[in-house]
Amino acid sequence: MLRIHTLVIGAGQAGLAMSHCLAQRAIPHVVLERGEVANSWKSERWDSLRLLTPNWQNRLPGHGYDGPDPDGFMAMPDVIGFLENYASLSHAPVETGVRVTALTAEGGGYRVVTDKGSWQAEHVVVATGACNIASVPGFAHALPAHITQFTPIDYKTPAQLPPGGVLVVGGSATGVQLAAELRRAGHDVILSTGEHIRMPRHYRGRDIQWWMEVIGLNATRISEVDDMDRVRRLPSLQLAGRADPQFADLNALQALGIEITGRLATVQDGVARFSGALANHCALSDLKMNRLLDAVDAWAETTGPAGLPAPVRFDPTRVPAMPCLSLDLRAGRIATVLWATGYRPDYRWIEMPVFDRKGRLLHDNGAVAPGLHVLGLPFLRRRNSALIGGVSEDAGHIADRIDRTRHTNAA
Repeated sequence: MLRIHTLVIGAGQAGLAMSHCLAQRAIPHVVLERGEVANSWKSERWDSLRLLTPNWQNRLPGHGYDGPDPDGFMAMPDVIGFLENYASLSHAPVETGVRVTALTAEGGGYRVVTDKGSWQAEHVVVATGACNIASVPGFAHALPAHITQFTPIDYKTPAQLPPGGVLVVGGSATGVQLAAELRRAGHDVILSTGEHIRMPRHYRGRDIQWWMEVIGLNATRISEVDDMDRVRRLPSLQLAGRADPQFADLNALQALGIEITGRLATVQDGVARFSGALANHCALSDLKMNRLLDAVDAWAETTGPAGLPAPVRFDPTRVPAMPCLSLDLRAGRIATVLWATGYRPDYRWIEMPVFDRKGRLLHDNGAVAPGLHVLGLPFLRRRNSALIGGVSEDAGHIADRIDRTRHTNAA
């Protein structure tokens, strides 16, 4: 049995940020990683993916982007190199190729069982991320046998897909990006979408993420929202990691020749049934976008720098006059379904009663139980908690909590 004060599980951006903050406080720790540093970025992302946050925003404790293109967007090799370099510069004590198989409470601390032996720790920080498992609806098994199914975790390039049409299910950032990529590769594409959030890539001369930072939206704390569960389920903004074009929204997809329809409600007897609420979802999306732009304009008028371009508003989302409500998947048009329906964490190895009735990990600002912490989840403490540039403040908060406990116990 190996013993350490604090174990961090996961060596992505959250785990590495946590390690840096622990090292700053001289807290003995080890980081366990099932694969390699930045493993999810290396093995569970599609090839053309770029970060949705500009390079200047990708900051970790003690480390930020220092390249020649601060307003650009990192491709996957850049993200991997950024994290590997950070781990090296931080001298992070990462043990790679170690898969955690069980976490239990034991002896006033925690026992962590791995495929390379067991550890005893006073504190454990779960930093394995929120995107371990693709969320696929239960009726996926009802698709006809000839249809190939992918999720964004196993999809890499259009070359993987068989010839024929593609039904992309999900209209957030992942869905709109992959729908556009597949259409440009020559596929007939239908995009099925429910709730989504339309957003311009840049507004009044600045990237939308710049505006979200300066008006304080990214720093919104969980205590400042009325419905915690709702904000943690919000879809990602319809953006792409490119400064141009301005939109990666449903209008842009329709201009590419992609058919838009409502949320996929079910599949029965080989027939896909879609919701008739597409127009309502589009109107709500436009409303949310314009509310944010109103907040930007209000800040710009009172606090913003001089010389900003004038406010503008964008044409509403175009909705087909008669969106498809049913599609016979046996008829041959669709050869592939790509489930861009979100992700969820994988906590099957945590063997403690720390979950709600839906299997979600319960926590209060990252505190799960005495000595057990979680980091890197959407809206953990603030709106940007799951972003590379947002994990730093949360990691520092948890490190301070661990440090206070250490000094209390010593007293």
